[in-house]
Amino acid sequence: MLELQRWFLGLALSAVIGGLGYRSESLSSGGVLGAVAIGTIIFGAGGWVWGILLIVFFASSSLLSRYREDEKAGLSDKFAKVGRRDLSQALANGGWGAILALAFGLWQSPILFVAFTGAMATVNADTWATELGVLSRRPPRCITTGDRVPPGTSGAISLLGTAAALAGALLIGLSAEALQLLASDGVAQWTAWVPLATGLGGLTGTFFDSLLGASFQQVYWCDECHKETERSTHSCGTRSRPLRGWSWLDNDAVNFLSSMVGSGITASLVWAVF
Repeated sequence: MLELQRWFLGLALSAVIGGLGYRSESLSSGGVLGAVAIGTIIFGAGGWVWGILLIVFFASSSLLSRYREDEKAGLSDKFAKVGRRDLSQALANGGWGAILALAFGLWQSPILFVAFTGAMATVNADTWATELGVLSRRPPRCITTGDRVPPGTSGAISLLGTAAALAGALLIGLSAEALQLLASDGVAQWTAWVPLATGLGGLTGTFFDSLLGASFQQVYWCDECHKETERSTHSCGTRSRPLRGWSWLDNDAVNFLSSMVGSGITASLVWAVF
């Protein structure tokens, strides 16, 4: 009965948060649906600690998307999606975390929680790196070649973006440590290593995201504006032509795969210690 109540509570809280996200223009109607589905699963199968970590990611990333928004507006034509997060973005950022929560509901293994923190750390780190990295005064460099590239280019990294990614990952790790200590559910012995492992795992996942962005992610070229973009139809309305990458590997797929890598690295680091 208590577990059933937890699922209903997760549904109610997710619906409230989704509604707030829609009202603040952070989520589209599809994004609300995705947020409610993922939030319900994570709260219901994982528990309140898992759910709060999801909220930390959503709240911090939403706030950062508003930070110096006018300065970042000029780069919007490079990104596949801007503005409200849609259903596929919600699934890309939280889908792997929801799968881990379902697994935890079946097997109750602490390492699954560690993997979940790594997944949340990666998507949070990636968001922080994007939202703050594009504000760097120094041009970023392509992760594969080291060449200077325009801000917002797929696969671009900068010192500011890397620092932001590490901070975003550590926020999830430190939050996980604090919440687990409050929960006192028998896995407190892991928590001393979670922030460090989560920081490294989240940062690694973000670098993997950049690596895919620079090499295998589908990128287009607008012949009208002579600009590289992640959109199949550029912001000017011109149909873009494929420039490089695999047709099925869009930004959402990259985010999902990166969250898997970040969670795997985090869990492996903690598993190696214990």
